[in-house]
Amino acid sequence: MDMSSKNGHLPVSNGDVVKLHIQQEEITTLTQPVPKLYSVFSALLYAGASFLITIVNKVVLTSYSFPSSHALGLGQMTVTLVILRFGKAFGCLSYPDFSSSIPYKIWPLPLFYIGNLITGLGGTQKLSLPMFTVLRRFTIMMTMIGEYIILKVRQPTSIVVTVFAMVGGSIIAASADLAFEFVGYAFVLSNDFCTAANNVYIKKKLQSRELGKFGLLFYNALFMIIPLICITWITGDFGKMIEFDQWANPWFLTWFLLSCAMGFVLMYATTVCTHYNSPLTTTIIGCLKNILVTYLGMYVGGDYVFTIANFVGLNISMLGSIIYTYLTFVQKHQKKLPYNEKELSNEKE
Repeated sequence: MDMSSKNGHLPVSNGDVVKLHIQQEEITTLTQPVPKLYSVFSALLYAGASFLITIVNKVVLTSYSFPSSHALGLGQMTVTLVILRFGKAFGCLSYPDFSSSIPYKIWPLPLFYIGNLITGLGGTQKLSLPMFTVLRRFTIMMTMIGEYIILKVRQPTSIVVTVFAMVGGSIIAASADLAFEFVGYAFVLSNDFCTAANNVYIKKKLQSRELGKFGLLFYNALFMIIPLICITWITGDFGKMIEFDQWANPWFLTWFLLSCAMGFVLMYATTVCTHYNSPLTTTIIGCLKNILVTYLGMYVGGDYVFTIANFVGLNISMLGSIIYTYLTFVQKHQKKLPYNEKELSNEKE
């Protein structure tokens, strides 16, 4: 008889040990206050990754005229799977092995992930950087609504008013956009919905403590890669990618590989930031870092069309981002202890 039987417990398999390890890690995070350093570092990691991948994707898709955002996303998913698989093989990280229950545990994240990937890359290709980042403000409102519906989190009136001010500035800027592109706008607004839903459901899945951070990343990429291959094949992007004339250019290859690597970094940073903070905080940080992207886009790229209404709208939206971020972080720290206590009481029940 083994030790577990002597103590009155059932034997535990290796798969259960991995699952118990992940659950223990997540329970510790929920029942103990998150160190401020973790919150700040994860936020900075996400802000840096989100900023860099926007610039890198813009260079690959616009400066080098790479013909397929789907093929670029496929490269990012492939790199993600390779990194996580080798990381697990060498014992650097852990996540549950595949089982018949995995699709149920991961759903509907793959749907939002692939929607976010396709619409995000397409929007980057269709619009100028300033207008791309301004329309992304609508993600904040969608995230607030998603948190209320899915996570039962209600924001104070001051936050709601600030959100409407930010969206109002975006509408002013977009109404005077001389470079209006209907398809580009549709891509970005769809991307807003997918991003908001993705962040909210990441938090929900992390709270369920079934897959862990690396499990969410790996199985999302695994379930996304086959549909993405089909989309790339149906749209004829495989042929365009093969016929692309810059594959022998070492500078293009550098940017392309950097984009693939940054795809993994961004997904990891998004998960970690949402894990140690909240979906709303992750969305806010994404908009706050866009301040730098927006003003940089006025001088870099040559595709920004200046008008008074556009410029005023941009600045209203940016000011709203700063005020919104300040209010949210203050409210978050004030309500942090009661929120954790509520989760702990639910865990005990």
